[in-house]
Amino acid sequence: MLIIHNGNIVTENEILEGHAVVVSGETIQEIIPEDRLSDYPTAKLIDANGGYISPGFIDIHSDYIEGIVSPRPTSMMDVNISLREAEKILISHGITTMFHSLSFYREDVFTHKPMRYPKNVQRLVDAIDATHNELRLIRHRLHARFEIDNIDEVERLVENIENDKVHLLSFMDHTPGQGQYRDLEVYRETLKGYRDISDSDVQTIIAERQNSTFMTIEKIKEVAEIALAKGIAVASHDDDDVAKIDLVKSFGTTISEFPITLEVAKKAKEMGLQTVAGAPNVLLGGSHSGNLSAAEAINHGCIDILCSDYYPAALLHAIFELHEKHHYDLHEMFRMVTINPARAVRMDDELGSIKPGKKADLLIIERMDDGYPMLTMTMVNGAVITTTNYRLN
Repeated sequence: MLIIHNGNIVTENEILEGHAVVVSGETIQEIIPEDRLSDYPTAKLIDANGGYISPGFIDIHSDYIEGIVSPRPTSMMDVNISLREAEKILISHGITTMFHSLSFYREDVFTHKPMRYPKNVQRLVDAIDATHNELRLIRHRLHARFEIDNIDEVERLVENIENDKVHLLSFMDHTPGQGQYRDLEVYRETLKGYRDISDSDVQTIIAERQNSTFMTIEKIKEVAEIALAKGIAVASHDDDDVAKIDLVKSFGTTISEFPITLEVAKKAKEMGLQTVAGAPNVLLGGSHSGNLSAAEAINHGCIDILCSDYYPAALLHAIFELHEKHHYDLHEMFRMVTINPARAVRMDDELGSIKPGKKADLLIIERMDDGYPMLTMTMVNGAVITTTNYRLN
């Protein structure tokens, strides 16, 4: 039995002072007043040093693993080694449950990374699935991001869903001229940022992408229904029009990832969808694609969840920056990386908050003299995974 004390406990409803968290085995047993520590004379005490005792972070959208597996456009590392190495990094940022967001593209016109070839995507899908029966530092899950022009891979997607290898499904459309790339100039500049390519070649790619064959609405609904029947949440991606919210809602979608404008984000909330923004957007001061500012959307009550997107360190720093720079309630910011994503992906019965009976995924977050938030302990399923001790030079 372990007891974490001398900290501020981030519960679902408040940040609680003067209490301690009792952990028994893999689960949280109870939250007790500090003056009851003597009730557990044999328990091991863990001192939070006045820091925050938080639930582990749940990241429901991050393609970070793609860069670990394929660190260069022409290289492809072993997927099992990559997962082992990635989880060391993720746990150091407080991410105890990661939904690896793999891109199921017909063709990756930007990077041509081998990681995005269908055969390699499937290798990583299978490797993530295998982690459920292995000793691991964190909890690995799969977020299948399916591009709707990838019609040749629909059957494989359905097979993965039916074999319980998918834990979150989103449908994407990166066709230039809409969604994330509704501004064609942004698409051109993004493409040129990745590749040495002429203006005429860019125009050819735009024309080819705009004239692709896409999944029909009926087929998208069919695949979504298969996922929903398995208890898998379905998300839309880069919603750029209020009419699209009505459409995706008809698929059984419950999550809107990266709404493009404030108007769309408000519509998604009005329709009862959970909305997601990228934590890097907060740290950068806005979208790298020139779209909706996460901080602005949070100010309007239009964002429920923060994800790391491509930069795992962003979750921890974003919640404190939103509190200190933008003066948002710190407790509400913690909810965006804990209980809110847990509810969105239907894991809140076990994860996402410090409550008796839930899995003991816990963090201790202290503040350095310069205000830098430092993660000094991570616990998953009641086991202390890492401790970090800072020192003077």
